[in-house]
Amino acid sequence: MLIDYAKFAFNGIKNRKLRSWLTMIGIIIGITAVVSLIGIGQGLKVAISSQFGNIGTDKLTVTASGGFGPPGTGVVNPLTKDNLEKIGRVNGVKVAAGRLVRSIKIQYKDDVKFGNAASMPEGEARKIIESSFDLEPEQGRLLEDGDRKKVMLGNNIGGESSEFEKEITTRSKILIEDEEFEVVGILEKTGSFAVDALVFTEDDDLREILDIPDKEYDIIVAQIHQNADIKIVEEDIEKLMRKERNVKIGEEDFTVQTPQATLAQVNSTLFAVQLFVYIIAAISILVGGIGIMNTMFTSVLERTKDIGIMKSIGAKNSTIFTLFFIESGLIGSVGGIIGAASGIAMATGLASVGRLLLGSELIRAEISIWLVLGSIFGSFLLGTIFGVIPAIRASKLNPVDALRNSK
Repeated sequence: MLIDYAKFAFNGIKNRKLRSWLTMIGIIIGITAVVSLIGIGQGLKVAISSQFGNIGTDKLTVTASGGFGPPGTGVVNPLTKDNLEKIGRVNGVKVAAGRLVRSIKIQYKDDVKFGNAASMPEGEARKIIESSFDLEPEQGRLLEDGDRKKVMLGNNIGGESSEFEKEITTRSKILIEDEEFEVVGILEKTGSFAVDALVFTEDDDLREILDIPDKEYDIIVAQIHQNADIKIVEEDIEKLMRKERNVKIGEEDFTVQTPQATLAQVNSTLFAVQLFVYIIAAISILVGGIGIMNTMFTSVLERTKDIGIMKSIGAKNSTIFTLFFIESGLIGSVGGIIGAASGIAMATGLASVGRLLLGSELIRAEISIWLVLGSIFGSFLLGTIFGVIPAIRASKLNPVDALRNSK
């Protein structure tokens, strides 16, 4: 019986091709927007989570706030070597590393670019940075203690994906702020712009070419002991820094962040963007639903004679209701299927374009089967909801009046 109802509904849609397609447009646009944006948003969340997973849950960062450019730079009151030493002595801190991150001019051959350089600390502190960002050489080796006038490059600067016209390889000579450096390693691509677009130098070299005082740092990274509570350590460091910088609670000119807190902020921002898109998509879907209702009312008027004939030969009100109810649901389902397919294609395409333009593997699409099935079911549900009133109207038509008023 349901198969017969479905055939009747399909024939109704088929006989009104143009109107049916126009009705579906709102549903298709809405579902396409929902699937594509959720897919890209979810992909970004997964990629960012994996990046923070590499950093680890046993590390936190301290930066001075109120500056411009890379974190901790351009501030009135920068972090100091004294801050670094005292943070290293906080209960629960295993080791602390101070770093500089500065904007620089890079020249290779006649090609000049502007980017960022990050310093590498010495000794055990160097291992924190290497493990935090999962640094592995694609060519050559990593920087070592005592490597003066040598650098290692992120994958966007050196190697095959270099931003320079000519490929930079190991043993190439580049100029940083007009000082010559030898490239000892090209890092594997991590998908993180914070690593792939960086030049890594020894701390003394970066201070020398940029004339940075020995006591000044931009970022302090602290690794926590395995059995320590990172939240308590974070609070202790905040108390220490407030005392050192002579500021009260709520007036801090620094930030202490854990990977979890940073990830929560990123996810919150992504959700806000997605929420805005959901609202727009919901409006589009609502317009599509109203279109379905309008189409079904028109369909009832056009088939008044058919309804009269069916009722005159014994069709029940429930039968008439079911026929039109299924038809409206079918319109919603077809729109949902097309919209889901379009959303998958759009998400995949936009992610590919984003990766090519930005050179970052962070941009990807993550579309689950539940998202696709949920979109299609939601479209069917929407169609049936907006088809209820026209279906009720059709079921309540008097057979005699239907035959008399039909043309």
